[in-house]
Amino acid sequence: MNWYLDVLKNRYAQFEGRARREEFWMFVLVSLLISIAIAVVDAILGTKILGIIYSLALLVPNIALATRRLHDTNRSGWWQLIIFVPIIGIILLIVWYATEGQAESNQYGMNPKA
Repeated sequence: MNWYLDVLKNRYAQFEGRARREEFWMFVLVSLLISIAIAVVDAILGTKILGIIYSLALLVPNIALATRRLHDTNRSGWWQLIIFVPIIGIILLIVWYATEGQAESNQYGMNPKA
């Protein structure tokens, strides 16, 4: 839960730097669990507004975190746009998100593990 809160509190719109795999995937996991809970509440209430509000609230932090994760693999955050390439784009992004970051410093900053 700390990874999730840290992204929201301290790095809400921080596009510079690098993000570890653990930070990225823990944020994704907690966000997914919260989304499921909100979907259940929305289904009970017969609305979709809570899910929409939650998605919009997390739009900027999701993009910023994904950018920092790509930076850790020495790729520009603009590579996120490859998601618009059907099938191959999402597969490639998932592989990059799961790839270990560079052990040494790169053009985007110091190794976040150090």
